[in-house]
Amino acid sequence: MAKKIDSEFQLSPTLALRPLDAKHARRELSEIADAAEEEELSRLAAFLAGEGPLQDLLAAVFDLSPFLRDVARRRPAILETLFDETVEARLAAISAAIGGAAKADDASESGLMMALRQWKTEAHFLIALADLSGEAETSVTVRRLSDLADACTNAAVDFLLLDAHRQGKLKLPKPAVPARDSGWILLGMGKLGAHELNFSSDIDLVVFFDPEAPAVIDPLDATELFSRLTRRLVRILQDRTEHGYVFRTDLRLRPDPGSTPLAIPVEAALRYYEARGQNWERAAMIKARPVAGDLAAGAAFLKELQPYVWRKYMDYAAIADVHSIKRQIHAHKGHGEIAVKGHNVKLGRGGIREIEFFVQTQQLIAGGRFPELRGRETVPMLAALAARGWITADARDALTRQYWFLRRVEHAIQMVADEQTHILPDSDEELERIALMLGFAGEVDFTQAFRASLQQVERHYAALFETAPELSAGVGNLVFTGDVDDPDTLQTLHRLGFHRPSDICRVIRGWHFGRYRVTQSAEARERLTELTPALLKAFGQTRRADEALIRFDEFLAGLPAGIQLFSLLQSNPALLKLMATIMGAAPRLAAIITRRPHVFDGLLDPALLTELPDRAYLSARLAAFIEGDRAYEDVLDRLRIFASEQKFLIGVRLLAGSIDPARAGRAFSDLADLTIEAALQAVIAEFALRHGSIAGGKVALLGMGKLGSRELTAGSDVDLILLYDHDADAEDSDGDKPLAPSHYYTRMTQRLIAAVSAPTAEGVLYELDLRLRPSGNKGPVATHIDAFKKYQRQDAWTWEHMALARARAIGGDTELCAELDDEVAAVLAQPRDAAKVKTEASDMRALIEKEKPPRDLWDIKLIPGGLIDLEFIAQVATITGNIEPGRRVTATTDILARLAPDFAAPDIREELAEAYRLYLELTQMIRLCLTGEFQRDDVPPGLSDLLLAVTDLPDFAVLEAHLKETSRKVRRDFDRLLRAGASPSTASSP
Repeated sequence: MAKKIDSEFQLSPTLALRPLDAKHARRELSEIADAAEEEELSRLAAFLAGEGPLQDLLAAVFDLSPFLRDVARRRPAILETLFDETVEARLAAISAAIGGAAKADDASESGLMMALRQWKTEAHFLIALADLSGEAETSVTVRRLSDLADACTNAAVDFLLLDAHRQGKLKLPKPAVPARDSGWILLGMGKLGAHELNFSSDIDLVVFFDPEAPAVIDPLDATELFSRLTRRLVRILQDRTEHGYVFRTDLRLRPDPGSTPLAIPVEAALRYYEARGQNWERAAMIKARPVAGDLAAGAAFLKELQPYVWRKYMDYAAIADVHSIKRQIHAHKGHGEIAVKGHNVKLGRGGIREIEFFVQTQQLIAGGRFPELRGRETVPMLAALAARGWITADARDALTRQYWFLRRVEHAIQMVADEQTHILPDSDEELERIALMLGFAGEVDFTQAFRASLQQVERHYAALFETAPELSAGVGNLVFTGDVDDPDTLQTLHRLGFHRPSDICRVIRGWHFGRYRVTQSAEARERLTELTPALLKAFGQTRRADEALIRFDEFLAGLPAGIQLFSLLQSNPALLKLMATIMGAAPRLAAIITRRPHVFDGLLDPALLTELPDRAYLSARLAAFIEGDRAYEDVLDRLRIFASEQKFLIGVRLLAGSIDPARAGRAFSDLADLTIEAALQAVIAEFALRHGSIAGGKVALLGMGKLGSRELTAGSDVDLILLYDHDADAEDSDGDKPLAPSHYYTRMTQRLIAAVSAPTAEGVLYELDLRLRPSGNKGPVATHIDAFKKYQRQDAWTWEHMALARARAIGGDTELCAELDDEVAAVLAQPRDAAKVKTEASDMRALIEKEKPPRDLWDIKLIPGGLIDLEFIAQVATITGNIEPGRRVTATTDILARLAPDFAAPDIREELAEAYRLYLELTQMIRLCLTGEFQRDDVPPGLSDLLLAVTDLPDFAVLEAHLKETSRKVRRDFDRLLRAGASPSTASSP
């Protein structure tokens, strides 16, 4: 009977595996038979209880692989299917079932997640069983695993597309074939792209979309839509539930993953690869394959990308990149005898990665001229390289043989517990398990074969790089590519003065890997490589080398190009030293420093310090910088570039003492006025293209806070209120997508917020804060001028009128701005109960003090007698009419200078104005130099000298004493002027 059942069980093994423990293996098989009996699978139960080679094989498999044993125990029905179908047929049936799941009328996300996990588990089990039994070659196994990943990804994509279609977010041309013409492109990368997936592999996906695809309803919303769909896709595939997971999904191979959305428009992607793509990304794209979504669009994208990946001329830079990675791997692992225990089969010496690099490097070099060398799969490309004469037949045969052997080893490691690991176990028993899974007699035989395999791979790989150039420089070993630290480089950095050499390695790797636009060209990367030793020497000589270099890294992140900068620094050691000094003393400059390399010419030009950055100066330069017919995104990028450049130049003037802090505040504010106004005009024009305009519509921006008072610092965010007006009888806008006025201006304001605050490759223009609008965060982001007037006259709180004391129109429609300024002046001039205002302001100050106590003396804004006290005094004086007559002013310093004599005696007025000047000097310099809080015990080298220079004091202890005494006087004056019970007579006394 057993023999008959054997013949019905459709598995054809070619290997006879031996278990670790024969008795234990039989018990495990018996337990699975019991599980089959419980599920009334009598045929399977009888078979497993029988005797024969198939039962022996299964017992060994389940003893060697706890993962497969547990699956068989939980779901014996998977084995039952093999009485009626072969593994191949069953896998085909599973694939068909997966393909239909997403299109079922009752499909739901949770239902699909459960179904995919159950089918994936079954397929995984069968693929492993066929592999371990020898029925399937390793080449078949990797193809089956890849096909399974394709099927699951396609099912999830189809479901999500249909769901978006049903919700009206997409309009699929052919819902029966959801992905067709959807514009959603999913490229499989790495082993998935090459149909070479390993058993417990994650899947690497890069996601793009075509905003002009027929299915896309609103191209402007496409990035958010497809990114959201991609996020859901990852959740469907990756989240662990009681049914397990489908595939771990990695999206980090997309362009610049730290700052790009999950789904990227194809045009943006093509621009990135053409301008900034690096050799490692070219190598990655060799294996790229459309695996799901709009396959035709994916193929078209890859076709457009071909000139970037496949260059016609030999690319020795690619060899240098790969060679440096190889050196680091060897430095990390050592050059002695290869230890089998704990060896990384993928990344270690003689491992799978070396074979892949061996192939891909030569593909990069020769594939541009020989299309037959552009294939994705490793082994066929070894054959193609040999056919072309690029490698010998011996290398082809040896590397092919070892590739498949190492892939079998990798699978065995992962089939033990379904873990994504490539490292051989470090215990004798567990290494014995791997040896037996691979059909070896034991650990000794396997160790010998494995070591011979690695040595053979290493020999061929080393031959490829015998003449590769060394990348070290005169200061010592400096290797910054790859994904592990070179020990010699760490020692070099430590000698140069860096305390965290591993962090510095990571930073510099980022430069050489081309994440930043500054290294967009091969020439820029060469210049940077040549500059790096001198740069590290210069930064190493600062008292805080690590921090200084990290600030320099932030600076590089914002640069659009690097050749000019690197050439300038290379040819001018004094400038390099100045750069290191600035980065060590003024970390804030890393965030505000120019995006334009030619600005460094300005540092050498004495004329820079004689030009005052007033409004006319800035306006003329801005007009020249953005002139011409420019696309919307280009205008926004150029505004960011211009603002960054001018912030830096204003800061340099302040550091050099050619302008004082008050003038710097006005310059920073004028710069914000001009660039935000330009952004508003660009938004208005762009918004009108889709939505048209509102009859009589006009917009004005009201600057609040430090922007309104023209006292911005280098690091200030911007407080704004957007107001609008339109014809009384205006209805919807007249564009293709008409909107009602309130909706129209709300959407426009949201677009302005994004235009100004959304990070792009050029950074952020300004962080916007709209919380000072009527009703704060609860109110609409755009306010009708009539609603604003009504609110300010009838509903506003005292603190809102105090805030209005600094308000001024900064941009928008000229007439509406004038109306707005007049309205603000009228509201401020309303009669008020002065005693009540003082009491409320005093209570408010006490509440702030309670809820946000100052950190220390240097928390100049919050300390008793600090900036808030002075601002409150000025604002209360403004709204209670205690300002001397004259043109309305918004700057706190100007208001304090014009306090009415019956509000504050002249000596107190002078005392307050002097205190404000001190605070302004300190905060402007600190905000220019620091990105975070001022730490008294950790002042960056050089900053204390800058503070002494700007305040004209001889010593830091003297400065602190002066600050403490000033704050004491201001608090005394605040109490006299605003505290309950204060009277004009007491307020005027010294």
